[in-house]
Amino acid sequence: MRQFGELEAVIMDRLWEWGRPALVREMVDDLHRDRPLAYTTVMTVMENLYRKGWLRRERDGRAWRYEPTRSRSAYTAALMNDALGTSTDRRTALAHFVLQMSPHDVALLQQALDQARGETQDQARGPARSHPEGSPARSHQEGGPGRSHPEGGPARSHPEQGGSR
Repeated sequence: MRQFGELEAVIMDRLWEWGRPALVREMVDDLHRDRPLAYTTVMTVMENLYRKGWLRRERDGRAWRYEPTRSRSAYTAALMNDALGTSTDRRTALAHFVLQMSPHDVALLQQALDQARGETQDQARGPARSHPEGSPARSHQEGGPGRSHPEGGPARSHPEQGGSR
C-alpha cells in the first residue's frame, strides 16, 4: 500500500474529522481556507480515492457524497504493516520499534496484544463465549481468527487486496 499523496491525505483527514459523508463542493469550500484549489482537482482526487477503495460514494442529486471506507487507525496500521514488511528480520525490526516507543505507547501495545490474544482464545472456544467487556466474540467470517478491528468492527482488508467499497 502506498502512502497517501499530500492532497489525498488532507482530504482523508478532513473526512475522518467530520465523521460524515461530504460533497466535493463542501471539501473545496473548506480547503479554500488554506489554499486555492480548483473544483475539478478536488473532484479528481476524491474519485481516485474512491477507485482505490478508500472512499465510498452515494448519489445526492447530481453530485456524489463521499465517506471513508476505513478508519484513520486502519490506515495507520496498514502503513505500519507495510513498513514492517520491508525488513528481512521482523523480530529485530519489532524490537527496535518497541525500544523507540514511549512507556504510554508500550502500555497501549500490550493492551492491544492482550485483546488480540483474548479474542483468539475466545474464538477457539466457540461463538457462545463472550469477551470480559460483555461484547460477543467475533465470528471467523467477520474478521478471521483474532482479526477483529480495534475500533469494534470487523477487520477490513487492504484496498489493493479487494477491500470493500
